[in-house]
Amino acid sequence: MPHTTATQVPLRRLQRTMDARHLVMIALGGVIGSGLFLSSGYTIGVAGPLGAVIAYLVGAFVVWLVMACLGELALAYPVSGAFHVYAARSINPATGFTTAWLYWLCWVVALGSEFTAAGILMQRWFPSVAVWVWCLVFAGILFLLNAISARVFGETEFWFSLIKVVAIVALIVLGGMAIFGFTPLSAEHPAAVLFSNFQTPEGLFPNGAMGVLVTSLAVFYAFSGSELIGVAAGETKDPAKNIPRALRSTVLRLLILFVGSITVIAALLPYDQAGVTSSPFVDVFEYVGVPYAADIMNFVIITALLSAGNSGLFSCARMLFSLAEEGHAPKALGRLTRRGIPIVALSVSIFVGLASLLSSVIAAETVYLVLVSIAGFAVVAVWMSIVASLYFHRRRFVREGGDVSALPYRTPLFPFVPILAFVLLSISIIAIAFDPNQVAALYFGIPFVGLCYFYFWLRYGRRGAKEVSVLAGEAPVDPEEDPAVEAPTPIDDAAAPRR
Repeated sequence: MPHTTATQVPLRRLQRTMDARHLVMIALGGVIGSGLFLSSGYTIGVAGPLGAVIAYLVGAFVVWLVMACLGELALAYPVSGAFHVYAARSINPATGFTTAWLYWLCWVVALGSEFTAAGILMQRWFPSVAVWVWCLVFAGILFLLNAISARVFGETEFWFSLIKVVAIVALIVLGGMAIFGFTPLSAEHPAAVLFSNFQTPEGLFPNGAMGVLVTSLAVFYAFSGSELIGVAAGETKDPAKNIPRALRSTVLRLLILFVGSITVIAALLPYDQAGVTSSPFVDVFEYVGVPYAADIMNFVIITALLSAGNSGLFSCARMLFSLAEEGHAPKALGRLTRRGIPIVALSVSIFVGLASLLSSVIAAETVYLVLVSIAGFAVVAVWMSIVASLYFHRRRFVREGGDVSALPYRTPLFPFVPILAFVLLSISIIAIAFDPNQVAALYFGIPFVGLCYFYFWLRYGRRGAKEVSVLAGEAPVDPEEDPAVEAPTPIDDAAAPRR
């Protein structure tokens, strides 16, 4: 790729130790959580069986549009915490600054929620242990997994996510057989239901088109986390090969896993009873005769929550590290350990995550409501920044002499894909205003964005912060932390790419 100003990035990186399989499972780990295992029954109840399937198909299509844009950007800017780098380089530094803090806050709030939900589920087996104890235990475990090395994190997330994927595949296979009356594990052997549950007393769409639209908005949030591939780009081996492969695999697997499981649940369970008293996954496994279905799914859901928290903590640390690299956060947040871990950024993220957990207990109707609302708004806002960044990046790349045909990965159907994605995401933001359950996201999300822009203008002015010096090496180490390691040597000015 030619060294135009549209492709220059800081050379100071974390260690590149993760493969394509790690990227795929990190993305799946961030996406597949309690929303699918616990809330999918609510989705079917609102949109109806067919409406829920359509909503997830639309959600998967939007994910593909965003991932198609993300692939080209992740290779142009293969650095950690990439979203804010995309926006800062392609749009302006203030947009990058705002994107980073939106995404960081999104995952920090999610951390508190994941710890709390996992602690509540653990009480099924350990009713005498307080929830806050489990929250601290899980926070400590995830912190250690992230603090050891990027590869340990990636390997752990691979196995965490694999457990969830196996559970979903089992539901699709066993449930798919049960739809046609084949239930070898069941003592009752229920008759084939085929797709009779799709026809409800109120018709195919019990709540009309609006039910499908509102559900589509929620589905966008359900697919959030797929963009974590971009966050991990700076720690991926051979990004030109592994990132496009991971993007394609992630979209395909999300389509099969989400749409497949929703189709099976909608076919087997009456839409007004799906997941009313328990997880729809538990209901389906009990329907097909899986023994100890409730305990198995309790374990799977806890694993799903920890997996999402693991990916979230990784994302938070890399976003703060990236902000420090750009000069938009305290310099200490850019400090790396010998193994290339941004330990200060990691520590701050876990601390604030626990603080958000505390606010959910003592200030649920004020502070926590604000945090959750901004986090929900942030998902769509970050996706919009990704597709807008690709649009402006490609135009600038071509204007400065770049050869599009030589790119290792290029977004198909440019500029149609980024424009369509931006329009669909904008519609979802506008439609939030008509949903009483989600309108708080606009009340708090838009002022938060405005506050970020205003602070950036006050603190850095129109041009932004002074760029940090470019350092050589994959994972420079702070000499004060480890005196045995020499400090990185600055690149010769003549050899450094011009900004």
